[in-house]
Amino acid sequence: MAEAIAAVLAEDGLDVEVRAATDVDDLGECSGVVLGGALYMGRLHKDARRFLARHRDALGAVPVAVFALGPRTTTADNVGGSRAQLDRALARTPELVPAAVAVFGGVIDPSALRFPFNRMPASDARDWDAIRSWADELGAVFATRAG
Repeated sequence: MAEAIAAVLAEDGLDVEVRAATDVDDLGECSGVVLGGALYMGRLHKDARRFLARHRDALGAVPVAVFALGPRTTTADNVGGSRAQLDRALARTPELVPAAVAVFGGVIDPSALRFPFNRMPASDARDWDAIRSWADELGAVFATRAG
């Protein structure tokens, strides 16, 4: 999903680099950040949480967009519950005022999970049109702030 968002931002004329949150030591010359992570057991993925904690000061100085993957369906209840989980995670970094926040349906591949989660039914609730639309809106936000 990060690659798909990056592709849209690049189409919008932005210089984009996709990196795992664990591989970012310094935000350096970044003029904006898009952070994504899965929601597991009601919490944002630990790599995303650690990224927010590690870069909390730098993230207050650049536009930031955050997305999470989580619900198995895109019903209002499931997305709303996931959004509440994401909002709780972001509240732990009060310096951060995201330019955009989104929750997208997730994907479950039981063969990649440990017990008991490997007993869950496979599902894919990602809405690629919604993801591309959100990324396109980000391109406008980041271009305005960079220019």
